[in-house]
Amino acid sequence: MDWILQLVTDADSIGHIMLVYAVVISIGMALGRIKVLGVSLGVTFVLFAALAASYAGVAVNMTVLNFLRDFGLILFVFFIGLQVGPSFFSSFKSGGLQLNLLTILAVVLSIALTVVLFFALQGTVTLPQMLGVHFGAVTNTPGLGATQEALDMLGYAGENIAVGYACAYPLGVVGIIMSAILLRIIFRIDVKEEDQHWEEEANAKSDAPIFFHVDITNEGINGQTIRDVRRLIGRAFICSRVLHDGVINSPGPDTPVHVGDKLRIVAGSEDKPAIIAFFGKEDTEVDLATAHSPLISRNILITRDEVNGLRLSELHLSRFDGVNITRVFRAGMTLFPYQNLHLQIGDQVYCVGPERAIARLADRLGNQVKKLDHPNIISIFLGIALGIILGFLPIAIPGMPVPLKLGLAGGPLIVAILLGYWGPHFKLITYTTHSANLMLREMGIALFLASVGLSAGDKFVNALINGNGPIYVAAGLVITVVPLILVGILARIKFKMNYHLIVGLLAGATTDPPTLAYANTISEKDSSAIAYSTVYPLAMCLRILTGQVILLALWGFVVAQ
Repeated sequence: MDWILQLVTDADSIGHIMLVYAVVISIGMALGRIKVLGVSLGVTFVLFAALAASYAGVAVNMTVLNFLRDFGLILFVFFIGLQVGPSFFSSFKSGGLQLNLLTILAVVLSIALTVVLFFALQGTVTLPQMLGVHFGAVTNTPGLGATQEALDMLGYAGENIAVGYACAYPLGVVGIIMSAILLRIIFRIDVKEEDQHWEEEANAKSDAPIFFHVDITNEGINGQTIRDVRRLIGRAFICSRVLHDGVINSPGPDTPVHVGDKLRIVAGSEDKPAIIAFFGKEDTEVDLATAHSPLISRNILITRDEVNGLRLSELHLSRFDGVNITRVFRAGMTLFPYQNLHLQIGDQVYCVGPERAIARLADRLGNQVKKLDHPNIISIFLGIALGIILGFLPIAIPGMPVPLKLGLAGGPLIVAILLGYWGPHFKLITYTTHSANLMLREMGIALFLASVGLSAGDKFVNALINGNGPIYVAAGLVITVVPLILVGILARIKFKMNYHLIVGLLAGATTDPPTLAYANTISEKDSSAIAYSTVYPLAMCLRILTGQVILLALWGFVVAQ
């Protein structure tokens, strides 16, 4: 039985360390699924399981613990970056700009309130602990990791900031949802009415391509090719089908059109009136995509490495006997197929044309789902390497005691976002399936939280019983609720924003999935999820960086005290 005793007690044994992590993460994940009033803590409960294990006397080698903590953090933020990269920059367009500006306001208000509380509680709560409370209040674990790393660079040896984080986090989750409920009461929101308004606004503002049919009555374009007509109109559109003399065909750029032809057009909604006016009139009774059409439509998945990064024009669709690509689906977005659009592994293209020609195009693009199950490990580890280099790059800022560094959280996150967006332009394959991305993210954050908890258990319990625990809890609730209520009121009064968008904004600004889950219980629309995904990338970046900035900006003052 000595082997069992050694496995359980030898803190330096690899077997002991792996056993502790496996048990702590398993228990934490299981308990995290339990819902109280419809809310669960999810993977974050791993932190509390680890705190309990640490308080019970379970210990692991600190060198290994620190490695697993940092490695888990890198995995988490890097795969978040890869996921949001393809849609990150487009999120700043149109209504997304408004949402992201409100997100910036929410972040600034929460940071400002944290600084005010620090000075108000000066002598009772330290700046590092107040920042720990801040990240618990806004439920942002990567920000905690980045700030903890900055403290290590400054030689900080005080109370572990995970103590303040753990005290503030549970009410942080509840406080975000409570803020959404308070806004609903303040403005007397009717959820069904908001659903209806959202649907009307979404139809009016949609940037996704739409299809419609036109009758050609304009004698001025009789005999002109589609390429010529497109140039004359000055608007981007795709003609996927043309009915000429009773026969339906899939036209190419050099196909002529004639008065009396009927065309199925795919274009942006804002271009529809001009296109209809130029051709003649809209036909709302015909549908050239019906069963009697000799053409078929099909989604084709891009899986060939050599297609990754190609412009759409470089496919030379004219060689595929009348095939047209009318839409491109990427990372939840519907894109118009501009000729300069760079294709990526994992994109789906919606094609219309003769069956044999589409089969040839499918072979050209790959369309092999199983191939996507094998991630490109080279691009992933190359990205992590570049992220670490960027993270350690010193950025000198006047007035700060040490250079600012993005660290092991900020560097990999920024590089991953850039790779997710620009990687295909340089023939880098960064695509991972959603399930693989989610698994690696969950594994990373679980390792990080377990490591943080195993290093702070006794201090956490002591803070709750004999220390500043109640102060951390109260301060955290203020940091959670006040900025969100103010931003929610501004969004509703100033921008007339839909309530479901506001709830998604609150969830995304605090990177808090439980609030998004709450939003899904009050509406079947996806408006909250759209707002969440729109602001999440920027919110994550700001949360990771702002803690370090405030820490370094005030560190000289703290040391002087």
